[in-house]
Amino acid sequence: MPDTRDAGHPHAWDPLAGSAQSVVLEVLRAGPRPRTELAARLGLSGPSLSRITRPLLEAGILVERAGVQGTGTGRPSIPLDIDADAHHFVGVKLTGDGLFAVATDRRGRVLTEREEPLPDTDVAAVVARIAQVVADLRATDDRIRALCVAVGGATEDRSRIRRAPFLGWEDVPLAALLTDATGLPASVENDVRALTHAEHWFGEGREHRSFALLTIGAGIGLGLVVGDTVVDGAHSTAGSIGHQRLGGAVGESDLQCEFGHRGCARAVLSDRAIAAAGSAALGRAVTAAQVLDAARGDDASDRAAAQAVVDTAAEALGLLVADVVNVVDPEVVLLSGELVAVAEVGLVALDRSIESARHWSIPAPTLLAQPFRFNEWARGAAAVAIQMHALGD
Repeated sequence: MPDTRDAGHPHAWDPLAGSAQSVVLEVLRAGPRPRTELAARLGLSGPSLSRITRPLLEAGILVERAGVQGTGTGRPSIPLDIDADAHHFVGVKLTGDGLFAVATDRRGRVLTEREEPLPDTDVAAVVARIAQVVADLRATDDRIRALCVAVGGATEDRSRIRRAPFLGWEDVPLAALLTDATGLPASVENDVRALTHAEHWFGEGREHRSFALLTIGAGIGLGLVVGDTVVDGAHSTAGSIGHQRLGGAVGESDLQCEFGHRGCARAVLSDRAIAAAGSAALGRAVTAAQVLDAARGDDASDRAAAQAVVDTAAEALGLLVADVVNVVDPEVVLLSGELVAVAEVGLVALDRSIESARHWSIPAPTLLAQPFRFNEWARGAAAVAIQMHALGD
């Protein structure tokens, strides 16, 4: 089943549809599966699955792995899998002053990564810089099929950036510009939503039909999966939770975010807010990361002052978690982002805040704070590129 985008590659194919697509996507997301388990997960009979998978195996889209011996005395079960290395994808995360890029395999595993300064945020200059990074990656990897760029801002139809405040951009048809510059299918996505897609397909969320992803960093983001589907708003802005007004003592404080909102999440929980509060509490200029370090440090005076700042941020995070849980009741709440350590250092305050704000009828949520490296944003973008390629969008 040749595809002109992947011409010459032995495992290339046209976008699949129907049951064949369902089988491939299930194996892509869930990993190698014996035929019996795969048929059960998809609600197919054994003969139907054999009929669907035979041409996929012949085309090299599916492969057979080493047999797994069950508990009985019968023949080993032969798991079906994909060749994850057959196609590679580029994900790019843009900030106001930097470009972070990764190349991944088809399961979102990072193969290579790049970090570049972004001295000029003019659209043409950024497109040229991304095109050069992609060209460098393709010079040593002829399996790259598509790319996606993630930004902190509002996107539209995975093709256009409506607004990216950190870059000073409005109404930029970035996907088309990148396709012209690289010759690859390109897309754009909000960074939190891209990370949500990565968790949904390849991360902790893949075994859950519902989960919430809260990210803590320069901004505060929310991604939701309900009914095994990533929730998107009418204008691709679902998840803009950073300016939500908080309750309790945090919401009644005089703290303001950079837009003058009093008592919102960003006024207390963002990188900027924690750094400002920490600098005031410690009597010297510090970053948010340094506040967290001080709260875990050996200096008793600094530790107490920093812990109070972290606890206030953790209380704000707990209120957000409770709001999400009260409305959606997800199976699990994933915590991520550059400042995810707030959940660890401020765990007591976080738990207390959630307990005080969640509805009595809803069980305490399962929280999972994930280790975070900044290239996770770029990996999220690559996951979107993988989805676009697999679904033929």
